[in-house]
Amino acid sequence: MAHLKGKTAIVTGGSRGIGRAIVLQLAALGCNVAFNYSKSQAEADSLVKEVEKSGVRAKADRVDIKDFNAVKDWVAQVREFLGGLDILVNNAGIINDKALMMMTEDDWRTVIDTNLNGVFNATRACIVSMMKQKNGDIVNISSVSGIFGLPRQTNYSASKGGVNAFTKALAKEVAAYNIQVNAVAPGFIETEILADFSEEQKKQVTELIPLGRMGNAEDVAHCVKFLLSDHAEYITGQIIQVDGGLAIR
Repeated sequence: MAHLKGKTAIVTGGSRGIGRAIVLQLAALGCNVAFNYSKSQAEADSLVKEVEKSGVRAKADRVDIKDFNAVKDWVAQVREFLGGLDILVNNAGIINDKALMMMTEDDWRTVIDTNLNGVFNATRACIVSMMKQKNGDIVNISSVSGIFGLPRQTNYSASKGGVNAFTKALAKEVAAYNIQVNAVAPGFIETEILADFSEEQKKQVTELIPLGRMGNAEDVAHCVKFLLSDHAEYITGQIIQVDGGLAIR
């Protein structure tokens, strides 16, 4: 993992949950890390201080991942502040489950704009500099919902299915520039997204998972760390499921 030391990484949606775990993993490996957030500045500032304890630099900004121009400007600022760009982890995402017959246009559009268009916005802002330097790593955080679909998640499943296809297409497009593009597809992970689940619901979900437990944010972050390591230099265009066997086919 030593080859990550001194590199610069951007993690979208990095202030909490899976994003936070990824930020901390990268910082521990010696990466300078920038991340955006949408809600709590206090959480973001706290994470910056924690990252800096690892002896690396950090930058946190409130940026709407749905806003193409805002994301483009933010990435340019990160490159100037941290002195380069080597890694992009597209983690920002939301969930808004609802039966299709009850789903409004806004319910649909907000999830697609955040989860899929947000991946385009950040990747489009980073890809040219990666191509110029003929080196880069992109990891998209998808979901098993984008692989087999889940009821009441037509918006979320569509967005994550799009991320999976985006990952494969871009991997082929930029491989000649020594840029690897992969995705991690988590299953049920114990983050704030599951905070509204009752204990009975959690029990029912756990019974569907062959390994017999829900995952945690670190499980996902460890997979991201592997994909960014020198042990994964011959892997690109893959969707790796981190789901305890939930989506085995």
